[in-house]
Amino acid sequence: QVQLIQSGGGLVQAGGSLRLSCEMSGGTFNRHTTAWFRQAPGKEREFVAVTNRYRQESYADFVQGRFTISRDSTKSTVYLQMNSLKSEDTAVYYCYAEVAYVGYWGQGTQVTVSS
Repeated sequence: QVQLIQSGGGLVQAGGSLRLSCEMSGGTFNRHTTAWFRQAPGKEREFVAVTNRYRQESYADFVQGRFTISRDSTKSTVYLQMNSLKSEDTAVYYCYAEVAYVGYWGQGTQVTVSS
């Protein structure tokens, strides 16, 4: 049974940094597409970043070079490093992985950026 366990997040001032982690149990990220999404209050969940088995990366336009998605294969963990955070980045962040054509979500973690 694949599970995604998230950690990190919290409260940070505008301009600060946070790193989110997403650990997979029951599988490995090595051969699967993994992504981060976020959902702000009153808004729909939106795409943030994705990486695939070839370590190719893609980001939403609003990231503008501030976030980096990475993977530590030895720890079965995917990270989202977020720098230069803005108040509009405040949201619940979710990791997502597709394993054998089945999508799995992490439990979500709150990121709050104070201005």
